[in-house]
Amino acid sequence: MGVDQNDLVARARAAITEMTCDELAARLGSEFAIIDVREANEYEQGAIVGARHIPRGMLEFDIGVAVPDRSTPIALYCAAGARSALAAQSLEILGYTNVASLDTGFAGWKASGHDWEIPQTFTSDQRARYSRHIMLPEVGEAGQQRLLDSRVLLIGAGGLGSPAALYLAAAGVGTLGIVDHDIVDATNLQRQILHDLHRIGEKKVESARQTIMGLNSDVKVEAHAVRLEAGNILEIMDGYDVVVDGADNFPTRYLVNDASLHLNVPVVHGSIFRFDGQAAVFKPYVGPCYRCLFEAPPPPELAPNCAEAGVLGVLPGIIGSIQAAEAIKLLLEIGEPLVGRLLLYDALDQDFTTVRITRNPDCVACGDPDRKPAIIDYDETCMAR
Repeated sequence: MGVDQNDLVARARAAITEMTCDELAARLGSEFAIIDVREANEYEQGAIVGARHIPRGMLEFDIGVAVPDRSTPIALYCAAGARSALAAQSLEILGYTNVASLDTGFAGWKASGHDWEIPQTFTSDQRARYSRHIMLPEVGEAGQQRLLDSRVLLIGAGGLGSPAALYLAAAGVGTLGIVDHDIVDATNLQRQILHDLHRIGEKKVESARQTIMGLNSDVKVEAHAVRLEAGNILEIMDGYDVVVDGADNFPTRYLVNDASLHLNVPVVHGSIFRFDGQAAVFKPYVGPCYRCLFEAPPPPELAPNCAEAGVLGVLPGIIGSIQAAEAIKLLLEIGEPLVGRLLLYDALDQDFTTVRITRNPDCVACGDPDRKPAIIDYDETCMAR
């Protein structure tokens, strides 16, 4: 004899807590998790403001990430209250102690005149492209939409900027700004994978734009074919959520660091030398800044660049990919970014080492949040000018 679905729903509704639309409306804005358990095609037609969408079939798998504290108050809703009642019963079995089902569902919510919205959703092509992200509870549809709404500035379209740009574009970061005044040269092609033989002689930012647009048409590229200087850096960096610093010289690194403190934008740092690389995240006034590690630029004889010392071609691919991962973690506010940590990589020994770094209370740049560092240019000898 088959199971009577109506009987199952009736038993569930008798066993769990139900709440009215007015009761839920009174608790909006509090520490209250609202979960929409309908299917995607239903959710796309409208949803309660602030609700998180987890389809009924994925609820038991994804709820642990969406609501890790099992004492958090949760309101579940579906179209009319049946599926959400069954879902509430399942969450109670999982150990959630404060779960309620909206008795008349979304239909009742709308009929009662409460606020709702058409959520931002994906086209069928986007849903297919980003499906592996959307499957991750730590990302999901909301996280992927957040990436599409994000703005990241890449300093340099060279060895580090190339892999970082490619992975950020593939991930669906909606706007990528790229700063580079240089042109593509044959010596770049050993490591700068944004460019190819047909682009030699072109501006790097335009070559980068062509490659990125060929990879993901969702991404807007803002090309800045200029040299970063004290006179333009604040204007260029303003409005971006994260800066990925792939600069190949110390004057630019210090300039980017000081500007980030003015604009309160985090910087994902990367640098490479021969067979060694390093990465860190400098989050203004939360962790150390670049000057907490290195107060002032070194003289040029102590800081040869790749053109002078050489670099293993695959090395920037490794460090640049790490930078892309750190940028995505910052944008989604997931995981533990490399704030207060310097990641060192030795390609010859295939060894990663993490060094703890602390903020210097006497740092000339970030020691006093009320006294921002001067935005000044350094010349080739790393002297202020």
